[in-house]
Amino acid sequence: MISTIVWGTGNVGRLAIRAVEAHPALKLTAVIVSNPDKVGRDAGELADLGRELGVAATNDIDAVLATAPQAVVYAASGEIRPDDALADIGKAIRTGAVVVTPSLYALYDQRNAPPEMREPALAAIAEGGGSLFVSGVDPGWGNDILPVMISGLGAHVDVIRCQEIFDYSTYDQEDSVRYLVGMGQPMDYDAPMIAPTVPTMVWGGQIRLIARALGVELEDIRETVDRRQLDETVTTTTMGEFEKGTQGAIRFEVQGIVEGEPRIVIEHVTRIHGGCAPDWPVPPSGDGAHRVIIEGRPRIEVSIEATDEGGNRAAGGNATAVGRLVNAIGWLVEAEPGLYDALDVPLTAGHLARKQS
Repeated sequence: MISTIVWGTGNVGRLAIRAVEAHPALKLTAVIVSNPDKVGRDAGELADLGRELGVAATNDIDAVLATAPQAVVYAASGEIRPDDALADIGKAIRTGAVVVTPSLYALYDQRNAPPEMREPALAAIAEGGGSLFVSGVDPGWGNDILPVMISGLGAHVDVIRCQEIFDYSTYDQEDSVRYLVGMGQPMDYDAPMIAPTVPTMVWGGQIRLIARALGVELEDIRETVDRRQLDETVTTTTMGEFEKGTQGAIRFEVQGIVEGEPRIVIEHVTRIHGGCAPDWPVPPSGDGAHRVIIEGRPRIEVSIEATDEGGNRAAGGNATAVGRLVNAIGWLVEAEPGLYDALDVPLTAGHLARKQS
């Protein structure tokens, strides 16, 4: 079995523990945490599995890496600490480990990543013989491999559109919802997630991946942003009140321009209440979905609704993204050391979960 550690136990990390534990070819050997309150707690408890796994969380990074794990799922945040995340990942690669992570947006499209991100990763791979595969939690497969696969079903493709449509009222991440996305803030609030150039920084790599797969040249990547205010105060079960007149929904697009027009588009529609901006795209049912639309002949539309943690669609989306990463570990272990992206790593088959005695 492939010895695997999970580094970080937040929204992504706890899903990663579950995925590693369920995989018949992987063995969870360690869990790294930064919060001292989590040190010593069992991985099964941290992942809300309802049973212990016999693996106690630790904050001793060097001791864990000294065991030379074969694989590392790096689930610690990289949004506001990309340099630290890259340094952590480099340490793991230098031990010879395969590392999979969603934490480094700039390496989604590793071939066109900034040198200050790509070169340290390549240096670590050359030194230690490990590998790195970065894919998103938005989810990555929904903005790269899935639209590419579906596009092959059409005879004539005009536009590829990838959508994430979510109601965040049940999302248990108040700081991200209120301050990163700007829900409940005045309409003139500068939300970091939709600040100019930020959407392109996060999702531009996936636009380039699709373009590369289709063999087309991008002329530009553009952004559009629209916002709507709440017509009435709403109360959520996890985050309390969001006042009338504050931001209740955002819609933005990252557009890949080909032949002067947006031909490859990643679109996000996010609400804090399902009744806000009813004229914008809505999920087929429930509080969220990921959708790929191929405009052409034939027109193809595929919606995926994933649920986890008591029916939560946001958690379900994250879980599928984690599944893509964790299920790629076996292929990466067998492959040559290298820096890989979503077009390099094949979509691997799933597996039947192991029965619990």
